[in-house]
Amino acid sequence: MFRNYKIDKLQTNDYPRILQVWETSVRASHDFLKEADIQVYKSVISDTYLDELRLFGIHDDHQLLGFIGVTDVSIGLLFVLPETHGMGIGLALINYVYQHLHITEVDVNEQNTKACDFYRHLGFEVTERSAKDAIGKPFPILSMKLGGPF
Repeated sequence: MFRNYKIDKLQTNDYPRILQVWETSVRASHDFLKEADIQVYKSVISDTYLDELRLFGIHDDHQLLGFIGVTDVSIGLLFVLPETHGMGIGLALINYVYQHLHITEVDVNEQNTKACDFYRHLGFEVTERSAKDAIGKPFPILSMKLGGPF
């Protein structure tokens, strides 16, 4: 069971807060990335990726605690502030896109073992592995799909 968070659609004026949550979370969870890598991804996300996704977030006292970005078929981004891990924010966001948009797929960095474990715990199964990520960097990606009901 998870807490009943209010989930809002995010807009372009939320981009600075989205990037702040993304960067804080990445620095806490992606220890395999170098500073230069973080800056490249931040630029790609800021300049291109956010505009390609439908974005939803959870706020508390006007602070963005976590967000999810989805395409028509998959989760493209899911990031939660590190200090809120274990509070059900990621679960609530995934449940929202599953229930309302029927999203059952995600790509996740294989080296981000906590994220891989999180998705496996929810019932996602690896369907494919790519040696490189979407921009051609040598960070393996696991494509995962929900194996049954959420």
